[in-house]
Amino acid sequence: MPSSKILTTSFNYQGVYPCPVCRVGKISHMPLMEAMACDFCQQIFTVNVEQQQIKMPSRQPPLIWHWNGFNWTEAQIEGVEFGWGYLIAAGAFVLLPTALIGIVAYNFPPKPETPLSWVPYVWTALTFLSHLAIIIWLFIEVYQIPIRAYWRAIQQRFLNR
Repeated sequence: MPSSKILTTSFNYQGVYPCPVCRVGKISHMPLMEAMACDFCQQIFTVNVEQQQIKMPSRQPPLIWHWNGFNWTEAQIEGVEFGWGYLIAAGAFVLLPTALIGIVAYNFPPKPETPLSWVPYVWTALTFLSHLAIIIWLFIEVYQIPIRAYWRAIQQRFLNR
Protein backbone atom coordinates (compact mmCIF):
# COMPACT_ATOMS: atom_id res chain seq x y z
CA MET A 1 0.00 0.00 0.00
CA PRO A 2 1.65 3.25 -1.08
CA SER A 3 1.93 5.88 1.59
CA SER A 4 -0.06 8.99 0.84
CA LYS A 5 2.11 11.95 1.71
CA ILE A 6 0.77 15.47 1.86
CA LEU A 7 3.25 17.68 0.09
CA THR A 8 3.75 21.12 1.46
CA THR A 9 5.19 23.86 -0.69
CA SER A 10 7.94 26.17 0.42
CA PHE A 11 7.37 29.87 -0.06
CA ASN A 12 9.59 31.41 -2.74
CA TYR A 13 9.59 34.21 -5.32
CA GLN A 14 8.72 32.00 -8.28
CA GLY A 15 5.45 30.63 -6.90
CA VAL A 16 1.92 31.91 -7.22
CA TYR A 17 0.02 31.99 -3.94
CA PRO A 18 -3.49 32.97 -2.82
CA CYS A 19 -3.83 36.56 -1.67
CA PRO A 20 -4.20 36.71 2.12
CA VAL A 21 -6.01 40.04 1.98
CA CYS A 22 -8.82 39.58 -0.54
CA ARG A 23 -8.67 35.76 -0.72
CA VAL A 24 -9.82 36.05 -4.35
CA GLY A 25 -6.72 36.99 -6.32
CA LYS A 26 -3.29 35.44 -6.62
CA ILE A 27 -0.02 37.04 -5.56
CA SER A 28 3.06 36.64 -7.68
CA HIS A 29 6.51 38.14 -8.02
CA MET A 30 6.80 41.66 -9.41
CA PRO A 31 9.55 41.89 -12.03
CA LEU A 32 12.72 43.76 -11.01
CA MET A 33 11.52 44.07 -7.40
CA GLU A 34 11.76 42.11 -4.21
CA ALA A 35 8.03 42.27 -3.75
CA MET A 36 4.85 40.45 -4.70
CA ALA A 37 1.50 41.87 -5.78
CA CYS A 38 -2.09 40.63 -5.97
CA ASP A 39 -3.74 40.54 -9.37
CA PHE A 40 -7.17 41.32 -7.91
CA CYS A 41 -6.91 43.79 -5.01
CA GLN A 42 -3.60 45.34 -6.19
CA GLN A 43 -1.97 45.05 -2.75
CA ILE A 44 1.83 45.00 -2.72
CA PHE A 45 3.69 42.82 -0.22
CA THR A 46 7.31 42.78 0.86
CA VAL A 47 8.74 39.29 1.14
CA ASN A 48 10.93 37.57 3.72
CA VAL A 49 11.71 34.14 2.24
CA GLU A 50 13.87 33.01 5.18
CA GLN A 51 11.01 33.43 7.65
CA GLN A 52 8.36 32.37 5.08
CA GLN A 53 6.34 35.54 5.54
CA ILE A 54 4.95 38.51 3.66
CA LYS A 55 4.27 41.97 5.01
CA MET A 56 1.74 44.54 3.82
CA PRO A 57 3.64 47.83 4.22
CA SER A 58 0.79 50.00 2.91
CA ARG A 59 -0.63 50.33 6.42
CA GLN A 60 0.97 51.23 9.71
CA PRO A 61 1.63 49.11 11.67
CA PRO A 62 1.96 46.57 8.85
CA LEU A 63 0.13 43.25 8.76
CA ILE A 64 2.22 40.08 8.55
CA TRP A 65 1.20 36.62 7.29
CA HIS A 66 3.24 33.42 7.63
CA TRP A 67 3.18 30.64 5.02
CA ASN A 68 2.56 27.23 6.60
CA GLY A 69 3.04 25.18 3.44
CA PHE A 70 -0.61 25.18 2.42
CA ASN A 71 -2.00 28.66 3.06
CA TRP A 72 -1.40 31.90 4.94
CA THR A 73 -1.87 32.02 8.69
CA GLU A 74 -4.11 34.69 10.16
CA ALA A 75 -2.88 38.25 9.97
CA GLN A 76 -0.78 39.60 12.79
CA ILE A 77 -0.09 43.24 13.42
CA GLU A 78 3.64 43.89 13.68
CA GLY A 79 4.58 44.73 17.24
CA VAL A 80 1.02 44.39 18.61
CA GLU A 81 -0.32 41.36 20.37
CA PHE A 82 -4.02 41.13 21.16
CA GLY A 83 -4.92 39.08 24.20
CA TRP A 84 -7.91 38.20 26.31
CA GLY A 85 -8.00 41.69 27.78
CA TYR A 86 -9.11 43.18 24.47
CA LEU A 87 -11.84 40.58 24.05
CA ILE A 88 -13.12 41.18 27.58
CA ALA A 89 -13.07 44.96 27.05
CA ALA A 90 -14.95 44.61 23.75
CA GLY A 91 -17.55 42.34 25.39
CA ALA A 92 -17.94 44.77 28.28
CA PHE A 93 -18.29 47.69 25.85
CA VAL A 94 -21.17 45.90 24.13
CA LEU A 95 -22.89 44.21 27.08
CA LEU A 96 -22.60 46.65 30.01
CA PRO A 97 -24.46 49.64 28.46
CA THR A 98 -27.06 47.27 27.00
CA ALA A 99 -27.55 45.59 30.37
CA LEU A 100 -27.79 48.93 32.16
CA ILE A 101 -30.50 50.22 29.84
CA GLY A 102 -32.27 46.85 29.82
CA ILE A 103 -32.34 46.63 33.63
CA VAL A 104 -33.75 50.14 33.92
CA ALA A 105 -36.40 49.35 31.28
CA TYR A 106 -37.27 46.13 33.11
CA ASN A 107 -37.42 47.64 36.62
CA PHE A 108 -39.25 50.80 35.60
CA PRO A 109 -41.50 49.71 32.74
CA PRO A 110 -43.76 52.28 31.13
CA LYS A 111 -47.47 51.82 31.43
CA PRO A 112 -48.79 49.80 28.48
CA GLU A 113 -51.43 52.37 27.65
CA THR A 114 -48.92 55.16 27.07
CA PRO A 115 -48.32 55.96 23.40
CA LEU A 116 -44.53 55.35 23.38
CA SER A 117 -44.32 52.39 25.73
CA TRP A 118 -42.15 50.50 23.22
CA VAL A 119 -39.29 53.06 23.28
CA PRO A 120 -37.25 51.57 26.20
CA TYR A 121 -37.15 48.15 24.54
CA VAL A 122 -36.17 49.54 21.15
CA TRP A 123 -33.60 51.77 22.88
CA THR A 124 -32.06 48.69 24.52
CA ALA A 125 -31.83 46.88 21.19
CA LEU A 126 -30.36 49.97 19.48
CA THR A 127 -27.76 50.29 22.25
CA PHE A 128 -26.66 46.71 21.69
CA LEU A 129 -26.55 47.05 17.89
CA SER A 130 -24.71 50.39 17.90
CA HIS A 131 -22.03 49.22 20.36
CA LEU A 132 -21.59 45.97 18.44
CA ALA A 133 -21.28 47.95 15.19
CA ILE A 134 -18.50 50.05 16.75
CA ILE A 135 -16.54 46.92 17.71
CA ILE A 136 -17.02 45.39 14.25
CA TRP A 137 -15.94 48.66 12.61
CA LEU A 138 -12.79 48.76 14.78
CA PHE A 139 -12.00 45.14 13.86
CA ILE A 140 -12.38 45.94 10.15
CA GLU A 141 -10.19 49.04 10.48
CA VAL A 142 -7.43 47.33 12.47
CA TYR A 143 -7.17 44.31 10.17
CA GLN A 144 -7.85 46.30 6.97
CA ILE A 145 -10.50 43.88 5.73
CA PRO A 146 -11.17 44.85 2.08
CA ILE A 147 -14.98 44.97 2.07
CA ARG A 148 -15.06 46.57 -1.40
CA ALA A 149 -12.85 43.84 -2.85
CA TYR A 150 -15.09 41.16 -1.38
CA TRP A 151 -18.17 42.88 -2.79
CA ARG A 152 -16.52 43.21 -6.21
CA ALA A 153 -15.56 39.51 -6.16
CA ILE A 154 -19.12 38.50 -5.29
CA GLN A 155 -20.48 40.64 -8.11
CA GLN A 156 -18.01 39.18 -10.62
CA ARG A 157 -18.83 35.65 -9.54
CA PHE A 158 -22.56 36.19 -10.07
CA LEU A 159 -22.05 37.98 -13.40
CA ASN A 160 -19.83 35.20 -14.75
CA ARG A 161 -22.43 32.50 -14.11
